[in-house]
Amino acid sequence: MMTDTIATDKAPAAIGPYAQARVAGGLLFVSGQLPIDPATGAFAGPDAPTQAARSLTNIAAIAEAAGTSLAKAVKMTVYVTDLTQFKAVNEVYAGFFQAPFPARSTVEVSALPLGASVEIDAVIAL
Repeated sequence: MMTDTIATDKAPAAIGPYAQARVAGGLLFVSGQLPIDPATGAFAGPDAPTQAARSLTNIAAIAEAAGTSLAKAVKMTVYVTDLTQFKAVNEVYAGFFQAPFPARSTVEVSALPLGASVEIDAVIAL
């Protein structure tokens, strides 16, 4: 099976030994995206909705670099450190997608890298 590594400077560089994304079997597997603005290296903002928007923008940039888009998203996983923010994050998330929506899981975690409130990963069809 052929695999390709996808990288773009329109999303933050990986902070560890992993790729921004890999292509395999006609799918793009996007690593968890923190809410980092690649132009500044800083978090997009202090609150979960603002961070979710930046994480999704980063995923969209990676998808574009692979020749696809969020419109072809198959599965998303949203990690939040405070599930009481679910409604606010969901409202932001809804602005990035339209029907048919991708499958999704939302999981509360005790902590995320660099103290983020949100991290999102994706599987997107090519």
